[in-house]
Amino acid sequence: MKMDTESKSKNTDATQPVVTVIPARDTQFLDMLSPVATRRKVAAYARVSTNDEEQLTSYETQVKYYTEYIKNNPAWDFVEVYADEGISGTSTKRRDGFNRMVADALDGKIDLIITKSVSRFARNTVDSLITVRQLKEKSVEVFFEKENIYTLDSKGELLITIMSSLAQEESRAISENVAWGQRKRFADGKVSFPYKQFLGYEKGADGLPKIVETEAATVRLIYRLFMEGKTPSAISKHLMAQGVLSPAGKEKWQVATVLSILQNEKYKGDALLQKGYTVDFLTKKRKKNEGEMPQFYVKGSHPAIIEPDEFDAVQAELERRSRISRPLSCKSPFSTKVVCGKCGGFYGSKVWHSTSKYRRVVWRCNEKYKDDQKCETPHINEDDLKRLFIEAFNLMYSNQSELAENYNDIIAVLADTSALEESAAKLTEECDALMERLRESAEENTHTAQNQKEQQQHHGELIAQYKAVEIQLDSINDEKQARIDKIGKIKQFIADISNCDGFLTEFDEGLWHATVETVTVNKEIALFNFKDGTTIEVNI
Repeated sequence: MKMDTESKSKNTDATQPVVTVIPARDTQFLDMLSPVATRRKVAAYARVSTNDEEQLTSYETQVKYYTEYIKNNPAWDFVEVYADEGISGTSTKRRDGFNRMVADALDGKIDLIITKSVSRFARNTVDSLITVRQLKEKSVEVFFEKENIYTLDSKGELLITIMSSLAQEESRAISENVAWGQRKRFADGKVSFPYKQFLGYEKGADGLPKIVETEAATVRLIYRLFMEGKTPSAISKHLMAQGVLSPAGKEKWQVATVLSILQNEKYKGDALLQKGYTVDFLTKKRKKNEGEMPQFYVKGSHPAIIEPDEFDAVQAELERRSRISRPLSCKSPFSTKVVCGKCGGFYGSKVWHSTSKYRRVVWRCNEKYKDDQKCETPHINEDDLKRLFIEAFNLMYSNQSELAENYNDIIAVLADTSALEESAAKLTEECDALMERLRESAEENTHTAQNQKEQQQHHGELIAQYKAVEIQLDSINDEKQARIDKIGKIKQFIADISNCDGFLTEFDEGLWHATVETVTVNKEIALFNFKDGTTIEVNI
């Protein structure tokens, strides 16, 4: 019995595994214990998010500190201090230094990256974690000094996730504070200019916009050329031919730049604030403000380069060109201004006998042969069209003193919008009341059981009433704007006529553009419709 027991014990011991415990080593500071065997290629990353002098000093300090810090460690080989100036940390897309560092690390040029804190590395949690994991796969470690986090440590990723989330929330709070501060400045009527990209102004000693006369001359030229009938495309070509530099200091002018100058209310001394807003604080994506955010219109916020009346006349001309669905040709002053009295179509230029000595340019209704029954309105030689203008202008000019007496009365009548404003106020109140009823109807339907068919019918009736009132309100606002445009045209017309030396003896293209709205051609007569509302009839 004893023998069997011993045998069993021996068999059991023979099958037991032998376990040897190998103690853990502190690899975090292994490079200090064996500098030759474990030398590491070390880089640092520094970033400041603004370009002001104080921050740039901080930037230079960071670069100097990390350079000395790495070089003074005998176990490290200094690679480089990668850095970004004036770049936001919320996205890594536009951080050239950061992206170059990551690429070098993934290529095996870096073993360890040292940076001040998680927030200096990235305030976007997703970007931060993706980058850390990419580096981790290549055994590249990141050390965050402030938080004392090593990313190859077992707790590293959890700590980074927490710290990055906190940093992202900090960015959100900063973004919201900045947006609030901007809205507060807007509400106080404080205007800021992108001076480096804005033609005609510079920041004055008092911090307010100051006119740069050499640039202002270009702005005035653009407005004058436009009112003389040139397209934005033709204006840009003219400026390039004259060697005038764009607002960005480039030789090439974009058509969009000319249009922007023609439409920017800042040139008449006013400012519309919050034209756009940031949709996402992480991506910095901006969107045109189409009513989602409040806007602020500041009148007389700074010195004007363009007189308000001239600016309003340009806006009316832009609207007119848009309405006729084609731009004024830069090749001829008569394009889109000569109208057929029969069908309402525009007259277009035609070249007759183009290859002979009898070559001439005539203007004829573009719709003349489009229908079975052609228009009976005649074609007009270009020279005759110029002659007719001279005749009509001189007839109008001979009555100048009589017309001038009526201008002030006409302007006074147009400027009196008190009745329109009273109607607009009543309609606005009605709109607000209907909107409140709609809100109450929707809320009642949410909390109380109702006949849905009747409720939807009632809701639809309220919406129809609201839209009808809104249409009336829009009509009144359009009428007010039309009056403003008309006043601007009359004032500009008076100024242009006053600058005229007397009766015309030859065609003046500048006066043609400045004074003529349209010419309506009938079978035997032409009606010259001048911009002050005067119509002069001349025989063809």
